[in-house]
Amino acid sequence: MRKIYLFAAITFLVACTSSTDKSKTEAVKISDSDSAKQESLTYPYTPGYSSDFEIGDAKKAQILLELYQNWDNNTLDNSKSSFADIDTMYFSDGTMFAGSRDSLFVVAKKMRGQMGSVVDSIHAWAPLRSKDRKEDWVLIWTREHSTDSKGKKTAKELQETWRFDKNGKINLMYQYAQLPPKMPSPPKK
Repeated sequence: MRKIYLFAAITFLVACTSSTDKSKTEAVKISDSDSAKQESLTYPYTPGYSSDFEIGDAKKAQILLELYQNWDNNTLDNSKSSFADIDTMYFSDGTMFAGSRDSLFVVAKKMRGQMGSVVDSIHAWAPLRSKDRKEDWVLIWTREHSTDSKGKKTAKELQETWRFDKNGKINLMYQYAQLPPKMPSPPKK
């Protein structure tokens, strides 16, 4: 029943849309248990990069999962060959790195060395391919648990978006972070 409502709502929205900008119109498959139908939707925004994605190469996700494991184990050099010579990284704290792979690894190893123990708890990953841009991306969601040399424990939720160049090397990363919500203290009696 929900599928019928969804189909009716989408049909209504498409019929009521007055914009005819072709860059905003895309074919979307809407399927129910009886058949698959092709609908044309008009989105209220035009993407600045792309909206034409498909599931990408799972090997790219494997490369990143190995990188996360090397980060946790403080063995970053094991992943050095996975990076392009010129990289750009945007970190959640507002800093940015743009430079050579060797410079990136000097900075990354220094950062990692200050963290003490690290354990990533990976929630999900998705390899994607932008069909119109012909670029490979991997999205990863994780909770990073770290303990510094004084025993202070920190956890943060991370969402990272990684891009691979035409040679299959990492050349761009965007990182977003959120501290997990603090649990309220029990009321005092």
